[in-house]
Amino acid sequence: MSAIQSEYPRILLTTEQIKKRVQEMARRISSDFKGKTVHVVGVMENGFIFMADLVRESKEANSTTTEIFFSPELNVQGQDVLLVEALVQSGLTSEFLIRNLVGRGAASVKLAVLLDKQSARRVSLQPDYFGFLMNESFVVGYGLGERHLGRNLPYIAGRAESGVIP
Repeated sequence: MSAIQSEYPRILLTTEQIKKRVQEMARRISSDFKGKTVHVVGVMENGFIFMADLVRESKEANSTTTEIFFSPELNVQGQDVLLVEALVQSGLTSEFLIRNLVGRGAASVKLAVLLDKQSARRVSLQPDYFGFLMNESFVVGYGLGERHLGRNLPYIAGRAESGVIP
């Protein structure tokens, strides 16, 4: 057993659960943006695996999608934007980014999150698309984790006995 597995022994979300939920989210996103170009913005580095899988699945689920763009300095005037985050807690960053993008003239801004920790919310924010509700204080895997520890796990693990709300 590796150090990370002994520190985070409880698998909260299996690889299969994550894959199935990402596919479901991608189908819904593809349906909602049917016939439109979507500009995808990854909010933090911990969401890179989720964003890659979501974009791949969205593209496959909707063959009429023209293109999906990513750029750190996105010109959003009149564009549809999808913010992608692995984990939303307080909601402060997401709310700021949504207001910023709308203020810069985005036609629409939607938020997709893999893990939604509503119990930590400090603003009134509800993601448009979410994978799982989460109670766990700290998780690792699927891009999440400490700087050099646990991000490469294909599943999400935690320390506590429970953390995912069905």
